[in-house]
Amino acid sequence: MNVNFNGYGENVTTFIADDSVSAGIPVKITDNGTVSACATGDKFCGVCLDVRDGYASVQLDGYVEVPAKTKISVGYQTLGVGADGKIETSGTGREYLVVESTATTAGIIL
Repeated sequence: MNVNFNGYGENVTTFIADDSVSAGIPVKITDNGTVSACATGDKFCGVCLDVRDGYASVQLDGYVEVPAKTKISVGYQTLGVGADGKIETSGTGREYLVVESTATTAGIIL
């Protein structure tokens, strides 16, 4: 691809991570200052970039690439988390701007 969206509006915050959190997955807030991995159908607040010593760096805004269940159409799409922890279109999710997509990943603006 001839364009690059990395760095656009990135906003990263540190949270306490429960044992389910790992880098690269969509996460949700489960308690004061705490995130966990999303379950099927959950709306996600951001994507975990890294976990260290029980703390997670979570990107809450800007461009991020996430694992996708299937290729997602570009444009505004309602997205949630599927059974395998990958994002997918969802009638109960949140709307995000999908700017690029393959069979296994989607580049979205949070």
